[in-house]
Amino acid sequence: MASITHTIASVFEPIFHLFGWLLAFFYGIIPNYAVAITILTILIMGVLTPLTIKSTKSMIAMQKLQPEIKKLQQKYKGPENRQLLNEELMRLYREEGANPLGGCLPVLLQAPFLFILYQVIRGLSHLNAAKHAAPRYIPTSSKMYHNLIHSAGHIKSFGMDLSLRPFPISAHHGWVNAIPFFGFAAAAVGLQYFQMAQINNRNRKTGQAIPSQQQMIQRFMPIIFAYIYLVIPAAVVLYMIVSTIIRIITQDLMFRAGVTDPTRTAAKAKERALPAPEVVEVEEEKPPAKPAPKPTAKSGPPPRNRTGPATPKPPARSNYPQPRSRSKRKRKAR
Repeated sequence: MASITHTIASVFEPIFHLFGWLLAFFYGIIPNYAVAITILTILIMGVLTPLTIKSTKSMIAMQKLQPEIKKLQQKYKGPENRQLLNEELMRLYREEGANPLGGCLPVLLQAPFLFILYQVIRGLSHLNAAKHAAPRYIPTSSKMYHNLIHSAGHIKSFGMDLSLRPFPISAHHGWVNAIPFFGFAAAAVGLQYFQMAQINNRNRKTGQAIPSQQQMIQRFMPIIFAYIYLVIPAAVVLYMIVSTIIRIITQDLMFRAGVTDPTRTAAKAKERALPAPEVVEVEEEKPPAKPAPKPTAKSGPPPRNRTGPATPKPPARSNYPQPRSRSKRKRKAR
């Protein structure tokens, strides 16, 4: 086991030196170990926040899909349909951008940084064969290096030696001095439960069901980490406390901004499922054609017929009164 740990440490050694240099840099600005670790944690969480947002969205999508998942489970019952059920579930997850492990992804992402920071903290309090302080992974010209040499490798901040862990009690010279270290572990576990309760309360308000698999992960994951917090230095537990607080604030801002609103997500999914409306081309009505103007009679003599004699012109009527006929005069005389 020691050889495996040594091999992994040799692979990650450049990263250890990078984090050690950052820690020494922040300590040079504010000479306090707890403050330097807090600033380093904020920097790390700034890199992990986009992944936290993505995983939170995936978890909300998983909870929204619970009715569809139950329908598929009812449709493909029995061990003979297990493969078909898995294929349909994977297709559903792909279409909706969901991830069954989205709920525990933020916690799992902390594991590499826990290992890195654990090695760096151990390097700060490293002692040589003569039991003299010999810090590793930080520049020898840094202010942190000289202060660690002067304090014999003790990482003291606010009355606590952050290089120690809750056990063994003898390292604290009594239970009273060990209480703050147990408080660190309890605060880290409590904040993890609070973060998960924050998501669950949000889902209950919006009527979203919580998957049983996710509930089991939420219950047991902090318990597993509680054991880890009891066997690692308090400086690493401080990193977990600060990072969990940042995740809680990030989730609260996401909920307030509606980034993970399941009703909005469902509406968008319904819009994507609707077919595109057909475009019907409407012919433009053309205005009615104007009637052709009637030809007007031209003045002048009528045109002559080239094949025959000219048409005789009818006699013009005189404007003078015409004489009455005799019969009319006789009728009048009677």
